[in-house]
Amino acid sequence: MPIVKLLVLGGTKFVGRAAVEAALGRGHEVTLFNRGETNPELFPEAEKLHGDRGHDLSALAGRSWDAVVDPSGYVPHVVRRSAEALADSADHYLFISSISVYDDFSEPRDENSPLEELADDKPADRLLDDYSNYGALKVLCERAVAETIPDRHTLIRPGLIVGPQDPTGRFTYWPHRIARGGEVLVPGPPERTVQFVDVRDLASWLIDLSERKAGGRFNATNEGVSWHALAETCRDVAGSDADFTYVDGSYLLEQGVGEWMELPLWLQDPETVGLHTTDVSRAIDAGLTFRPLTDTVRGALDEAVTTDGAGMAPEREAEILAAWKAR
Repeated sequence: MPIVKLLVLGGTKFVGRAAVEAALGRGHEVTLFNRGETNPELFPEAEKLHGDRGHDLSALAGRSWDAVVDPSGYVPHVVRRSAEALADSADHYLFISSISVYDDFSEPRDENSPLEELADDKPADRLLDDYSNYGALKVLCERAVAETIPDRHTLIRPGLIVGPQDPTGRFTYWPHRIARGGEVLVPGPPERTVQFVDVRDLASWLIDLSERKAGGRFNATNEGVSWHALAETCRDVAGSDADFTYVDGSYLLEQGVGEWMELPLWLQDPETVGLHTTDVSRAIDAGLTFRPLTDTVRGALDEAVTTDGAGMAPEREAEILAAWKAR
């Protein structure tokens, strides 16, 4: 594979960081454009250009690249400015969007499913603190890229991205909680599946697509892992004495347990369960592959931390387990 001149917008936090690692590992020539504030010590072998994509793109002027990876765009006017600045100086533009772009998750989604529209009472120029306009803004960001670089772009719509350096704590809760051992509340039924994608698998594939300058729209997550497989794998990798109690999802709702964040990955609402049945066949056909679940769990256990915003407090878990048994 010829050396690719690759520009990464950001590149030092999670998805961008993993993409840079993958690209450098293949011997590509990588340039980072960011403010130089997050993990500036990373990647001394890469070229580093400093600026602010919201206000100052002057460092990109007069340069050219084979491909651009944009994992840090959330507001459409900012993404449009970046795409316009690079339209004549990059052969290919790959934008990281989200499966949150779809307007309805009551059933499985594919790349042709209807997209969310921005509500009249939601701003288009900033991401709200509650992320309630996140999906709609990503739709507008996709549109900005497609309109600016119509024939030389790729839109990637990942599901939950997990693994090393994950800042969200959502998937990470499970390996760390199960490593602590004891009785663990797991949402039932155990055969129900959840979807997520290891950041290293996603990043490697992003570089594959950039090397080939492959266009298109792709959902990017795995094909589904059962709660039983996830829990058992976490216990095996951690070597813990955890014992699992599967609590019916309807009961968890009755107890007021919060989906997705209080009990990470868990979805029970009929309006959202389709999030875990996203069609990823197009991405698999385009080369997306998945490492063993043990590797993903190990990466989260060893190289990611839990967060205050994701996961059930021990006292709350014990309370619900006791109530479940006493019902």
